[in-house]
Amino acid sequence: MDEINTSASNFIYDFIDEDLKNGVNTRVQTRFPPEPNGYLHIGHAKAICIDFSTAEKYGGECNLRLDDTNPSKEDVEYVDAIKEDIEWLGYKWNKVLYASSYFDFIYECAVKLIKKGKAYVCDLSADEIREYRGTLTEPGKNSPYRERSIEENLDLFARMTAGEFKDGEKTLRAKIDMSSPNINMRDPVIYRIAHIHHHQTGDKWCVYPMYDFAHPLSDAKEGVTYSLCSLEFENHRPLYDWFIKEIGFDEPPRQIEFARLNINYCVTSKRKCLEMVKKGIVDGWDDPRMVTLCGMRRRGYPAAAIREFINRIGVSKAYSVVDYGLLEACVRDNLNANAPRAMAVLRPLKVIIDNYPEGQTEAIEVEINPDKPELGTRTVHFSREIFVERDDFMVEPPKKYFRLFPGNEVRLKSAYFVTCTGWEADDDGNITCLHCTYDPATKGGDAPDGRKVRGTLHWVSAADCAECEIRLYDRLFNTENPAGEEGVDYLDNLNPNSLEILSGCLVEGGLKDAKCGDTFQFMRQGYFCVDKTSQPGKLVFNRTVALNSSWK
Repeated sequence: MDEINTSASNFIYDFIDEDLKNGVNTRVQTRFPPEPNGYLHIGHAKAICIDFSTAEKYGGECNLRLDDTNPSKEDVEYVDAIKEDIEWLGYKWNKVLYASSYFDFIYECAVKLIKKGKAYVCDLSADEIREYRGTLTEPGKNSPYRERSIEENLDLFARMTAGEFKDGEKTLRAKIDMSSPNINMRDPVIYRIAHIHHHQTGDKWCVYPMYDFAHPLSDAKEGVTYSLCSLEFENHRPLYDWFIKEIGFDEPPRQIEFARLNINYCVTSKRKCLEMVKKGIVDGWDDPRMVTLCGMRRRGYPAAAIREFINRIGVSKAYSVVDYGLLEACVRDNLNANAPRAMAVLRPLKVIIDNYPEGQTEAIEVEINPDKPELGTRTVHFSREIFVERDDFMVEPPKKYFRLFPGNEVRLKSAYFVTCTGWEADDDGNITCLHCTYDPATKGGDAPDGRKVRGTLHWVSAADCAECEIRLYDRLFNTENPAGEEGVDYLDNLNPNSLEILSGCLVEGGLKDAKCGDTFQFMRQGYFCVDKTSQPGKLVFNRTVALNSSWK
């Protein structure tokens, strides 16, 4: 599997190399700890690549640990989707674990803190706790319940666990420092009451640990040596270290933060993505316009291209916004090298080759991928009636227009030279059919007399083609930072032209049995993949990316 940014400096590797050199650690173990409350997106892909490739580089292990400490927002559906996405991205975990598997251990740690006088049961409401916490410039003030005795706290915590109190009636808080300049250290809540069914533990618990408490303890219990996370957790590191120190571990994990992935023209917030799904703005979490991993998979993005994208942007602590065009470039490079070629006509215009024998078809061999001659050729069929793109004909063309117009000769890809001799139109003047003649001596696309043509067109045979629907996707938002404009609803930045659906398109007959996920380069059109809604006789293709970047 690809290492992340091995050709350039990677500060995470520098930290680990130093630790190994000094004997701080003798092994490397990481984990990827998503919360199963939504689908993974491109930002998670960066974390996945870093977590798994770091362990792989040092011959260590990486676990998948589902952070299921908030059952009100979690679902097994998301658990299954997370597993599928990681495997699709090309990684294999050592173990699948759940934070809930450690609930007994975490509970014992909470009791230990109470017995040490380092935690207390608080009766303040959430709003009151927020009020008592203070601000960035003003210290907080102690809860009136902060000095409860150890015995009273143990009794109250046991009664919380037994279900005696209502949701929000009491919390367990760490007893640290309400005047700390780091707000995270001002007696954070470490347990709250929630009478709710859990997808893993059922109804065993009605108290649940907070993320900041469960996370370091799960890391330590699991044997994680490096807890790699995004930069927003940097201010949480003192709290992470405080819990590890107060509980006491022989091999404490080290938290290292890296800059999260920010990409323009995209929204990755789970809340906003869920809103778009519920309002029907997008076709589910796997809508090809979404930057969820399942959405990009449905659009036809290869996993290897996403890994290459993560590799190119590198690992640092510096905030930056990556241009979406770089992701598209990685996809385009991968598909250009690997996708088989095919011909598709998106807006068909019938062409009758008047001097070609009626009822005759002939097989023509076309390369599968010109960059990989070892793949051989595919067979397409030529006939008297074919279809070309409607845009490939003009009655009165401008200068330097080298496609079909009256009297002009063009090459049909891998077939013959043809010359336009006339056209038919309906009563409204719309072109309905072209008439051409062909030169039988030019089979294969070259003339024995050496004459040259400037235009080469793709085509499909009327005798051997399959009708399909083609979906042309563009970016979902019109602005670079759709969720960051003050006073502007991000939905106001939606691109009304993010999806164009074309029906009655035609592809060469060899694609009629194409399966979901199959990718192709359609000559002169772009890269396309078969959508999950495609059925036999009702093909549906998604445009993955254009042949050339049009990104602004």
